[in-house]
Amino acid sequence: MLKAMLPVAALVALGIAAFSFWVVHTVAHPPTHAYLVTPEGYKLLSPRGVKATEETWANDDGTRSRGWLLRGAEGAPAVVLLHAYGADRSWLLNLAVKINEATNFTVLCPDLRGHGQSPTVSTTTFGAREGADAAAALDFLRALKTPQQRPLVGKRMGLYGVELGAYAALRSAARAGDAASINALALDSVPARPDDLLRGLMRDRVGFGSGALFQIARAGSRLYFLGKYEDAPACEAAASLDGRKVLLLSGADAGSLRDSTRELARCFPGAGAVELKADLPVTGLQASSATGEAGEAYDRLIIDFFQQSLR
Repeated sequence: MLKAMLPVAALVALGIAAFSFWVVHTVAHPPTHAYLVTPEGYKLLSPRGVKATEETWANDDGTRSRGWLLRGAEGAPAVVLLHAYGADRSWLLNLAVKINEATNFTVLCPDLRGHGQSPTVSTTTFGAREGADAAAALDFLRALKTPQQRPLVGKRMGLYGVELGAYAALRSAARAGDAASINALALDSVPARPDDLLRGLMRDRVGFGSGALFQIARAGSRLYFLGKYEDAPACEAAASLDGRKVLLLSGADAGSLRDSTRELARCFPGAGAVELKADLPVTGLQASSATGEAGEAYDRLIIDFFQQSLR
């Protein structure tokens, strides 16, 4: 009987492994689509959009990132904007232009791994490697020079992120260590950990995200990323950050991410430096398509935060 059952058990194990691989492969490859707008198309709205340049730089694992760069005044601060899963840099170009125009800061909008047209890296890691990539983006900004070969960017820097981008920004700040590296963080709808992001994406893309099926997919993610999948809690990263100005944002349209963002506010040391706005009518998940006062108010909130925190 045992010999008869072995082939059946092997088939079941093979089926589970194949199922797990398919689920993780599907979620790890975000849907790609044409950019909402490019700097060339933005010239109808603002002359600053035309001045955004296409840039590439190296990550610490040998891969490369790309982004649109809007140069600011010599010696002024810089801000990096990180989009959500399923979005791309074009979703944040309008905000980037507004920040650049209002503050004269240098602003960089990268495509995260697996995102954008013909992505340079085909798969997302749900925030683990993206945090290191954000640090590489900051190094790229620090190396920029003016035509006179002086540093373009000053010492003060900020990170803005939504959902996946927010987790990556948080990991990047924790990776940087000292407060002099990253001075201000604006984080919108932050997942508690990559597993929570994975669960939500499974629910959205393959129709389930709980129970035994999620546990199977979760185990498969470790194999899919060859043991390099990381599930570090956002709270753990936040607890290591002191001396930063932090703005936490969320709203009803963020679902469970509003609760995780509220919980995250308790994790930062020096709670006086953390401002929480968790009842926004529009979050960064919807801001790119928002019109009228709600969209303008959201953008103004981000601009004012960086202007006050980085000056």
